[in-house]
Amino acid sequence: MYTKRTVTATKWGSDNDEYTHDAQDRKSEEIRNRRPAKKLATKQIPQSNDVFSDGQSQHQQIAQPQRPKHALHSSPLLSTALVGPPIQSCRFVDCYEKLNRIEEGSYGIVYRARDKQTGEIVALKKLKLENEKNGFPVTTLREIYTLLLAKHPNIVDVREIVVTPSYSGVFIVMEFVEHDLKSLMDSMRTPFLQSEIKTLMLQLISACECLHNKWIVHRDLKTSNLLMNNRGMMKVADFGLARRFGDPLGNMTQLVVTLWYRAPELLLGEKKYTTAIDMWSVGCIFAELVNKEPLAPGKGEIDQLDKIFKLLGTPTEQVWPGFLRLPVPKSFNFRHQPFNNLKLRFPSLTANGIDLMSCLLTYDPKQRITAAEALKHPYFNESPPPKDPAMFPTFPSKNAGDKRRINSPDVPYAVHESVDDAAINEDEIERKQSTMNYQTMQSTGFRLKFM
Repeated sequence: MYTKRTVTATKWGSDNDEYTHDAQDRKSEEIRNRRPAKKLATKQIPQSNDVFSDGQSQHQQIAQPQRPKHALHSSPLLSTALVGPPIQSCRFVDCYEKLNRIEEGSYGIVYRARDKQTGEIVALKKLKLENEKNGFPVTTLREIYTLLLAKHPNIVDVREIVVTPSYSGVFIVMEFVEHDLKSLMDSMRTPFLQSEIKTLMLQLISACECLHNKWIVHRDLKTSNLLMNNRGMMKVADFGLARRFGDPLGNMTQLVVTLWYRAPELLLGEKKYTTAIDMWSVGCIFAELVNKEPLAPGKGEIDQLDKIFKLLGTPTEQVWPGFLRLPVPKSFNFRHQPFNNLKLRFPSLTANGIDLMSCLLTYDPKQRITAAEALKHPYFNESPPPKDPAMFPTFPSKNAGDKRRINSPDVPYAVHESVDDAAINEDEIERKQSTMNYQTMQSTGFRLKFM
């Protein structure tokens, strides 16, 4: 008879969890660990003095097919094998000290923790596996795989996967980022400056370009899934709905992307959609950065369409070829709204700013601007130029337990004007800042630094 011992769960498990270790299994595992690892056979690639990084000679290179403007998910151009991390044993979560709980979502609980060995502060996402009857949740596999594949300064970095000693709990270790953009904007009294908006948009679009070039569509871009640190760097996060283009799928669910950021082709029942759905979401985020409020906060799909049509005008076959062949227009008669009201809705934007937003919010997904095209838009080259991320204001982090300092003797009070802050244009803000005698200014929720 095997002897078993019961061990109290670590603090990373649930409060009432217990797990058992079979002594015989533990002994067998120790024996396996002492055995030399088997060498995996590798395919040798012939060497040549005239080769490129892909192993082909200059004369053997074949022109690669060009990626279409917005590639379909069912595109057969990509059939690469999964490129996973090196096969290695996962560390135990006990290597990290839990500091505080950040949030709980549909697929896991996120903690702030410290690496006991290096002292680095990280985010630990504990996966919810108790209700998974078929093993590891596919959304988590997609998220891990996408994060490992898409390395970019503006995409949240995954460090490793760790487990509980009982192997009953799995955690994703990611870099810790102080804020999410939605909570940050909710705590701000006024919107970001135009120079700051340009910097944030460039970072977001650059991350999208990286994803799309790697044949990945995010499918859930929104302000709460965009993280921002105190060095002015934005990080795209939450890849649970991300997919590769080369997946062997035809029709796909249109129930992706949070409603307020969902592209019209999804709302109208299109099942073969493209990377253009991400760019529509980018347009909605752009609008939210400018006005500090959602572009079209619909209460349902029909109400969402109605709000979009009132703002951009009702689409027609001339504006969007194939519009009437989509499932929803066959069943509904939409009220005709011929006018585009973007200029009235965003009076602070320049003509180039309105043009970029119009390109992002184009009805026809085939004509919608791509990430690569958006990065070259004239809006980013006009005055004021994008602000250096190092010059961004810093904000107290709720996730890190930072608290707002009140009546600090070392920091003067913020200047309060009798006019509405939102009515001050960009030049007026810059003029007021340049005439201030303070080196720093404490404002509600953040601290500005002037160089």
